[in-house]
Amino acid sequence: MSNIVLITGGAIGIGAATAKAHAAQGDHVIVTDVLHDEGRATVAAIAEAGGSAEFHPLDVRSTQEADALVAQIEQAHGPIGTIVANAGIARRVPMEQLSDAQWDETFDIDLKGMFRVIRAAVPGMKRAGRGSVVCVSSIMGVAYGWDEHVHYSAAKSGVVGLVRALAVELAGQGIRVNGVAPGYIRTAQLLSREHSLGPEGAETVGEFIPMGRIGEPEDIADVITFLSSNAARYMTGQVVVVDGGLLVGRY
Repeated sequence: MSNIVLITGGAIGIGAATAKAHAAQGDHVIVTDVLHDEGRATVAAIAEAGGSAEFHPLDVRSTQEADALVAQIEQAHGPIGTIVANAGIARRVPMEQLSDAQWDETFDIDLKGMFRVIRAAVPGMKRAGRGSVVCVSSIMGVAYGWDEHVHYSAAKSGVVGLVRALAVELAGQGIRVNGVAPGYIRTAQLLSREHSLGPEGAETVGEFIPMGRIGEPEDIADVITFLSSNAARYMTGQVVVVDGGLLVGRY
């Protein structure tokens, strides 16, 4: 039986690349997102490449949706083997203009959204005696501050705490929990002029990265598939920075 992999935010960017990477190694991938057309397109691309995948709409802000989807997957396929908690948003808002609602929305998606899906799947993983969870943080959550993104940086820092605490709590049941902290990656989020670097910034930021370029979604996807695999069987509670040397190179 193939490993069942649930990916949140799997329609585009890092999530889509991770879905394709898992499918390429023989996993059955459950792609979830609020972007329905893009999610179905990712599943179609996986099928065309000979992989196995299905799309399910999921808004990670909804406990009801998360619980129902996990139950549906377990009924159809058995316990989920891997969760990639990737869904997230980043909105540029100066501190003095940042409303309670904007703060809450970011935390509801970027941090609590992970908790909802993981909480629903853990009982099945415990019954199976195995499981792997990979949460996507950011260099803005582990080392950098990001001006006009205080809510994003705070939520992504929270992901680090989530990874560490869950890793300790679940290790005895055979469940590993790790994270990745991407640097500058060529995604729709990064290319947004309104909320991030924009296309122009993406072309120049490579000058500050020791490896000389920004990352591609596949650069992160390959690390995620490693962390979720048996090759990382003695790793848990770790958040791996994948940034082309940016953090160690800024002195």
